[in-house]
This record gives sequence, structure tokens and C-alpha cells, in this order.
Amino acid sequence: MDRRHLLQGTLLGTAGLTASGRLLAAPAGSPRFLLVFLRGGYDALSLLVPAASQGSAYRELRPNIAVVATTASADKPGSVNSPGPLPLNSDWGLHPALQASLLPLVAQRQISFVPYAGTDDLTRSHFETQDSIELGQALTGRRDYGSGFLNRLAGLMQGAPGALPGSDAIAFTDQLPLALRGELGIANLSLKVEPRGGDDKLRAALAGMYRDHPLQDRMAGAFEVRQDAARQIAGVAPAGMAGEQVSANRGAINAKGFELEARRIARLMRERYALGFVDIGGWDTHVGQGAATGYLASRFEELGRGLAAYADELGAAAWRNTVVVVISEFGRTARENGNRGTDHGHGSVHWVLGGSLTAGVVVGEQQAFEAKTLHQNRDLPVLNEYRSVLGGLLARQFALSPAQLDGVFPGARAKDLGLV
Repeated sequence: MDRRHLLQGTLLGTAGLTASGRLLAAPAGSPRFLLVFLRGGYDALSLLVPAASQGSAYRELRPNIAVVATTASADKPGSVNSPGPLPLNSDWGLHPALQASLLPLVAQRQISFVPYAGTDDLTRSHFETQDSIELGQALTGRRDYGSGFLNRLAGLMQGAPGALPGSDAIAFTDQLPLALRGELGIANLSLKVEPRGGDDKLRAALAGMYRDHPLQDRMAGAFEVRQDAARQIAGVAPAGMAGEQVSANRGAINAKGFELEARRIARLMRERYALGFVDIGGWDTHVGQGAATGYLASRFEELGRGLAAYADELGAAAWRNTVVVVISEFGRTARENGNRGTDHGHGSVHWVLGGSLTAGVVVGEQQAFEAKTLHQNRDLPVLNEYRSVLGGLLARQFALSPAQLDGVFPGARAKDLGLV
């Protein structure tokens, strides 16, 4: 491979250019979709808490980390008043750390939760399960690691006859995630550090190399995309990355400071992009995860503020056409471990947010939370397979035909939960 082709693959493979070398802004009324991936496997049973109506199993399995209301007692030194879960319906409550940020969206019917959700992958490996979800392919047969489901969706939107509006896609990550890898060139933009001015020398060198070359305009367009995005996110330095170097995070940003990042993402999504991806690390809570307060509660609070900020920054018009889905590679064990944390589990809870949701606050197939119904006597089972749930959602949001949907999630059977 000569140097021109190498540089072409490096730049154009992450620029998402149209044939003319420019990215077109997404039409104001076009649908927008953002996938938020919580890397590390967050504890869904601390987010969506089984109510007392479901029995006593939750408290019995989690004597130290159950999210329940507590009252300080003179007989128990160090005990404190702790808020309980926020009631959502007769069966479920929401972690109290999300009261200020997400409870208003609950009241406005702009958020739904899908419990017992996830993949049928049983490896409990961060890396294998993350890859499996991002590929969106069947677990049986040969996998194509060069084809993520969001890239296939973006390809349908951009290149097919009768292409859907607003076809641009972007990943707000250091490296292009597996979900957006594939035949279509997709942009990725790190939010960890401010863009620097080092592009100028590279741009001048490449301009000379490609002068009078057929790819001259496309190469110039790639730099225009980079500079335009840099102008929109520059101005305030993002939060530091302390504690972020955990392998399961795969370099994802931390929930701390996500509010600032979410506003930057919203500005770009509002002006240009129809599909977006961001990942957030710090959810692998084997030790000291806390209950109504503590480490995990702080992560929920930060994430909730960021999601609320994203909706606010988009503005009412764009938010009406937007869907945000929050997922993780798996849930965590129903039983706490000896370190007052939780270990790798199976079923999880997906979050769905948007300005025009039509479903209830807790949706999808469910069952009573009991010790005897746990998967392998340890985890939430998966009753709502993620490809089916996302397939039903994306088919409605983007008006996909059955054939188009099969191109995004091959062999999956869409489950329409009436979310949009």
C-alpha cells in the first residue's frame, strides 16, 4: 500500500464524507439517534429497584447494598438517614440519585426503562459481550468484525435508493467503536482533550501531495469536517480522566463531567448528525459500590445530569425527533459479594429517552423478581433481547422495511414495544 492510500484510509475512514467531500447538515425535522454505551456492566438492580410488592428477595440478596430508605439510629453508630427509591409504578422504583435530573422526564413521559434486557451472550466477558452487542450479528455462525450495526444502519440511510434523510453519523470516542466500523466511512471525535492546531502542517503537506489528484477535494473536505467539529466543541476543557484506566472501559470517558460533554455532543447532533455513539466507563463495581449513596450513586447522578443536559441543549424541536438509548454489556449479580459490590451478571435494564415517546415508564416482558426466577441462580434473565428491542425501535423511528431491518440486525425478530 502506498502512502497516499494509507493516508486516505486514515483520514477518509474517519471523516464520513459524501461523494463531494462535504458532510451535509441533517434536516431539522429528521430523526436522530444517540447510543450511550456504559462500559463495565452497570448494576441495573440499583437503577431500577424492585418494589416491596415484588417480595423480599431484593433486600435478602443485598443486605448491605440494597437501595432502600434507612433512618439513623442511636443504637447504630454511624447510621444515617438515606432516601429510598423513587416510585415509578407498583413494581419498580428509580435510584434516588436521579431525582433532580430524570424524574422530570418521567413526569413528561420522555423516558422509559426496559428491564430484563440484554444479549443472549453468556460469556460474562466485558470484551466479548461488548463486541457482540456492537456487531449486532447473530451469535451463531461466523461473525464479521468489520461490520457494526450502526454502520449498517448509516449505510442504509446514506446510500440506498430512496435514502432516508439525515444520513451523517459520528462517534464521540478516541477510536472508532466497533458499532460504527464497516463499509461506510464514519467520523470519530475525541472529547477528552481540546482539539489542537497541529492539523495545519499536516493539511499543508497533504494539500501538496494531493494537488491535481482526483482525491484533492475529498481530502480538503476531510479537514473541513475536523475543523468544523473542533470549533463547535472547543472553548472549555473537559473533565480529567483520573481513575479511567480500567481495561473494561476501553478508553471511554468517565461519567464525571458528562454534563459538559453531553452539551457539546448535543450541539453537533443538532446541527449536523443523525446517528451518534458515546461510551462512558467506570461501571465495573466489584468493590464498595454503595447503595442510595456512594460510588455508584454518584455515577448515576452524573450520568443523569448529562442526559438531562443533552435534552436541554438540543432544544425542544430537535428533542422531539430524538431517541437516546442507554445500554451496557450486561447487568450484575443479584446477590452482593463479600466486598459489598456485585460481580458480572447477565440481564440488564435499557434506558430509552426522547421527546416523543409513547410508551409507559417501564415496558417490555417482565416477571416477578424472586430468587427462584434468577438466571443460573445469580442474575436477571434476558427476556427482551437487545437486537429485537432496538430493531423494533429503529424500524419505527426510521421507517425501516423488514428487508432493511434485516440488513441492520440479520436474523433478528423485531419486538415493537411502542416506544415511539
